[in-house]
Amino acid sequence: YSRVIEIDERVLADGTVEARAEEDEIRAALKALKDDGYDALAIAFMHAWKYPEHEKLAGSLAREAGFAQVSVSHEVSPLVKLVGRGDTTVVDAYLSPILRRYVEQVAGELNLHVGKTGALPASEERAAQEGANQLSEGGEKTPPSVAAQASAPGGSASARTDAAPEGAAKSKLMFMMSSGGLTAAELFQGKDAILSGPAGGVVGAVETARLAGFDHVIGFDMGGTSTDVSHYDGELERAFETEVAGVRMRAPMMMIHTVAAGGGSILTYKDGRFQAGPDSAGANPGPACYRRDGPLAVTDANVMVGKLRPEYFPAIFGHGQDEKLDAEIVREKFAALAAEIGIGAEEAADGFLKIAVENMANAIKKISVQRGHDVTGYALNCFGGAGGQHACAVADALGMQTVLIHPFSGILSAYGMGLAQIRANRTRALVLPLETETEPELRRVESELRQETGSELADQGVSDSDATIFARAHIRYDGTDTPLPVTLASSQEMARDFEALHRKQFGFTFEGKRLIVEAIEVEAVGGGSSVTEQPVETDERDIEAGDTAAFFSDGKWHDAAIHRRETLMPGNRVMGPALIIEPHQTIVVEPEWRAEVNALGHIVLKRAIAKARVAAIGTKADPVMLEVFNNLFMSIAEQMGVTLQNTAYSVNIKERLDFSCAVFSADGSLVANAPHMPVHLGSMDRSVETVIRLNEGDIHPGDVFVLNAPYNGGTHLPDITVVTPVFAESLGNSLASQERTAPNGARPRSEGGEAADSVSKILFWVASRGHHADIGGMAPGSATPRATHVDEEGVLIDNFRLVERGRIREKEMIEVLTNHPWPARNPAQNMADMRAQIAANEKGVAELRKMVAHFGLDVVNAYMGHVQDNAEESVRRVIDALSDCEYAYRTDTGQTIRVKITVDKEKREAMVDFTGTSEAQKNNFNAPEPVARAAVLYVFRLMVESPIPMNAGCLKPINLVIPDGSMLKPRYPSAVVAGNTETSQHVTNCLLMALGSMANAQGTMNNLTYGNARYQNYETICSGAPAGRMNSGRGFDGADAVHTHMTNTRMTDPEILEMRFPIVVEEFSIRAGSGGEGKFSGGDGTRRVLRFLEDMECAILGSHRKRPPAGLEGGGNGEVGRTEIRRLDGTLEELDHADQTSARAGEAVIVTTPTGGGYLAH
Repeated sequence: YSRVIEIDERVLADGTVEARAEEDEIRAALKALKDDGYDALAIAFMHAWKYPEHEKLAGSLAREAGFAQVSVSHEVSPLVKLVGRGDTTVVDAYLSPILRRYVEQVAGELNLHVGKTGALPASEERAAQEGANQLSEGGEKTPPSVAAQASAPGGSASARTDAAPEGAAKSKLMFMMSSGGLTAAELFQGKDAILSGPAGGVVGAVETARLAGFDHVIGFDMGGTSTDVSHYDGELERAFETEVAGVRMRAPMMMIHTVAAGGGSILTYKDGRFQAGPDSAGANPGPACYRRDGPLAVTDANVMVGKLRPEYFPAIFGHGQDEKLDAEIVREKFAALAAEIGIGAEEAADGFLKIAVENMANAIKKISVQRGHDVTGYALNCFGGAGGQHACAVADALGMQTVLIHPFSGILSAYGMGLAQIRANRTRALVLPLETETEPELRRVESELRQETGSELADQGVSDSDATIFARAHIRYDGTDTPLPVTLASSQEMARDFEALHRKQFGFTFEGKRLIVEAIEVEAVGGGSSVTEQPVETDERDIEAGDTAAFFSDGKWHDAAIHRRETLMPGNRVMGPALIIEPHQTIVVEPEWRAEVNALGHIVLKRAIAKARVAAIGTKADPVMLEVFNNLFMSIAEQMGVTLQNTAYSVNIKERLDFSCAVFSADGSLVANAPHMPVHLGSMDRSVETVIRLNEGDIHPGDVFVLNAPYNGGTHLPDITVVTPVFAESLGNSLASQERTAPNGARPRSEGGEAADSVSKILFWVASRGHHADIGGMAPGSATPRATHVDEEGVLIDNFRLVERGRIREKEMIEVLTNHPWPARNPAQNMADMRAQIAANEKGVAELRKMVAHFGLDVVNAYMGHVQDNAEESVRRVIDALSDCEYAYRTDTGQTIRVKITVDKEKREAMVDFTGTSEAQKNNFNAPEPVARAAVLYVFRLMVESPIPMNAGCLKPINLVIPDGSMLKPRYPSAVVAGNTETSQHVTNCLLMALGSMANAQGTMNNLTYGNARYQNYETICSGAPAGRMNSGRGFDGADAVHTHMTNTRMTDPEILEMRFPIVVEEFSIRAGSGGEGKFSGGDGTRRVLRFLEDMECAILGSHRKRPPAGLEGGGNGEVGRTEIRRLDGTLEELDHADQTSARAGEAVIVTTPTGGGYLAH
């Protein structure tokens, strides 16, 4: 979009009209846009999903004014969340005019007529006059954005085609939608089109698998630049909130996960690691073998190992498109790379293929294992041009035994469109409690949506008898934000089905917690082509090949039979190793696999010899396996994070994403983390080390520990860390163990029948840290600036055994939370979030055990060390290029942080010395030692400038000196809440200025807390990022309105915020031109205005209210920030950088953020 017009209207979360939309103002705005040449419009107002009257008025006036495209949010996506609904509406307004031209072009070529896309009622449509065939038209992956919803605006558009003249066959032009169904051309809109090609692939994979007798399927679509994966176990899966290309969508679309791994993925060897992707060679220049001077890519690796044979490819390559694949240049490039590494060329190529396979397998885990599905009994339906080369290897990586490859696998997305049904989908948001009293309202809504979807299908020629209606309720726990779809039934049946689904996906349920029906969805399906594939007689025998060739796989050469696809008849079997050559692809039958042609002509690959339970991998560091384990460890942490986000109660965790998950070795060293909060990840190992030290000899399977003690492994009190040991026994899953406990309270027993005891060896640790909304203290949100003693900030939890041998100690934990001078205000919410953290840890425990079962404990332990060694070496390379430097950073408190970095070139080490830093003060800007350590880890990890995991190895070459009693290493009982948020940012700014890498960022998280006895909330407010330079010297501008450095959170959607808390978001805007000036300018800051609807205590912990963030090397300083309270009489009261006040209902807090500095003078 290129322009935004604001209308003076406002409806609050409860439907109160605070400012009524005025026709004259809207007409004037529309005229100004028209006069400037605009013809497409997106309209999105707050809470219009439930109260759409103002949007209806604006939409009506816009259409009356003659805008060709008017997309209105409550019609496009009638779901809560302004950001996603608004983004979806913008996408629809942007793409629909383009699609309309495309539809008209296709219709013209076919001599068909269609009405205005998605706009005209059926009574105004003319009949199609000519044509004999139904055309199902879809597309490749379309431009960056996302969308999908099979509901026409307002539910009124249709696509009935009247009878054609006598003698003419009736024909229809239809398009594939991202949600997996066909729709008439008149209904096809921009939001429907983004994933239409991949959606066709999902339908094709499901339908062809069904024909072959498989009802549990993983779709695996590998092309040139990326791989799309999907999951099916009896019902097409859809996501109702998706992010693609940075755009958040609130519309139903096929649940497809895409990973940047394809035939064109570029291969690199850097920092001792093999990497495949994410960059792609594309089609031009393409891989090196394409003869256009391209880089080495995955396709080249297959050529190098002999799995792709140039002699079986047509002569279509080179600049003249008349040459064969170039195997010689591939061999030359791999030989040069292999010589650098010290291995053979074919070993290098095989290693890169292993990396690509693991990347694709991890993508499949995200849509299956991560959601509670065991895929070992599924079929992998493989399609796309590159899929057949990797199908067996991907199946092996997932423990799958069966692969299906259809004769049309190269064009299965298009074939799937031909197999698809016509679908009409309507979703209506409700947000009602699930109880007997609300059932009539649910049924009323279902009835209305049945009528709308049924009519839409009828208008497309599908009779009631041919249509099937599916009605679903999207249900979530009250206070959470993860609805799950269940079949609409009685409230008791839906509650039962929801809890079963929740337990399957997340491992636990909340006992006695109220359920909320967030939305009702109705889908009408029918009228698709009834394509069937007829089986033929089979000739069951093993086939010997005339031709043979060698290919390299899994570390050795194999003599492989070569078969032409057209020579294989139904019933024929081919034992691997073998290559099956098809016109559009090569199928690699790996050793120990067998290919068979079934009666339908599909190739079914099955494992003929059971895969070795433990992979034969040595413990010596291997650059290929180093990358495999890097990805596996990080994938485990990511899966933990998804579980925590989906099951947490607190807005801080599930909406703002203020949490972190990580994996640790047996001694507590950080091994890997997901890309969560840097301030958490660099300090969580101290929490794990504390648990190990204080409980030596008394840690048992089924135990879980919790702590937040700043002077014993924690940072500040709201950040609560849950720590779980990983044992070899199956008893480590605490909640599952609790549910299995016998009625007499007997301890669960191991598989061998013996009671688990402390003799069991701890293999690893997992931990999750989440920022809880309140943990007690003098003010709601536990972030009072008035605290001078840590007890005034809330409840201190020091090494508490939260779960003991599988039994959760909830009563005892509640006692800790409430037996305090300033107790936790909502201990039930604290417990709910801790349960979610336990569930996240259990996910990590389960995945680590799978890793041990596959690779063996010695190998996993060895690679936990190797990934740290690799990170260590990466940091040493940074140190090699550094010189001695120092900097002094002054804060608004009057304190100074001093750092001196001294480089020892011989030892390749650096001393980071904070001697001279101010002593701890009677404020709460004191930072426990793990916080400063986390900032140092973050900065040196940042300086590496390549995607290595942030783990303990990064700190091995760093000698850290922090004076006792300083503000970076205070003594009990100093208050510390701002140390974690503010001082961590100061240390980061100080280090980066000393290194000459970046100007000052805003140097604060703008921690705003507000609440009363009933509500508590905490948020950190973004600003402009600073300008700076890369290690190469290349400068860069700072981004606008982003979270920087030690925070990585997200702002809560304004509709969710207003629904959960008694506030009104009056303004959240970017302050144009506020970043520091320079040749490279700092990013612009923000202004946020929140009005309270109830009396509240309000506190700010901020910085750079007095001193502006500094520019770098002549770049301009950023602007200072300020915090104000707008009182009832309109006066503005400015607060100090760290301040607390009482606000009356109707008063507002205004936060204007500091901004990042610039780099270099103009």
